[in-house]
Amino acid sequence: MSSKRLVLLRHGQTTWNAEHRIQGQQDVELDDTGHAQAAAAAPYVAAYAPSLLWCSDLARARQTAAYVAKETGLDPTYDARLRESALGECESLTHEELAAASPEQYAAFRRGDWDLLPDAEGQAVVRERMVAALEDLRAALPEGGTGVAVSHGAALRVAVAGLLGWPEGAQWTLGNLRNCHWVELAESPARGGRLVLEGYGLTPISLSRD
Repeated sequence: MSSKRLVLLRHGQTTWNAEHRIQGQQDVELDDTGHAQAAAAAPYVAAYAPSLLWCSDLARARQTAAYVAKETGLDPTYDARLRESALGECESLTHEELAAASPEQYAAFRRGDWDLLPDAEGQAVVRERMVAALEDLRAALPEGGTGVAVSHGAALRVAVAGLLGWPEGAQWTLGNLRNCHWVELAESPARGGRLVLEGYGLTPISLSRD
């Protein structure tokens, strides 16, 4: 039986990304660079010939998914479980503003100890909802099918660790997933159908060098 595949795409750049402003679940739209990034990445993502396209319901992810939808002819399915981690009182602050207001919180933010941030969503909660959504996507695929999910950088790192069965906190051994870079996971028949990591931080440039 053919293996299923997941392609996990981070959204394009927003003005807040460029300003190093903490977005969390704030509904920020793509900027001009983000639209260009999404347009450039979409044909490469479409080359996986996906049969399903799922997406966070936040604007920056929906706008990115629209480019993939145009290339594939697929209608996106919006799922709030694919949102970025909620970061509570830190949302809308720049890194500099958070560092000035609370060095302790900024240090926790930079370490990835987001459970220590006021009113932030716990990492275990993010992992549970992201993995559940992506496993539902995988289950909905036909044999040999590929599913694309458009989501957010930190949430996708948490999700990758969860899907691979890594211990909590291990996601921070992965590099930052930049705007419109993606992850490729595939089922391994030799490992009983468990997912394996086949690519991380993929881009049109990295693929053109292969």
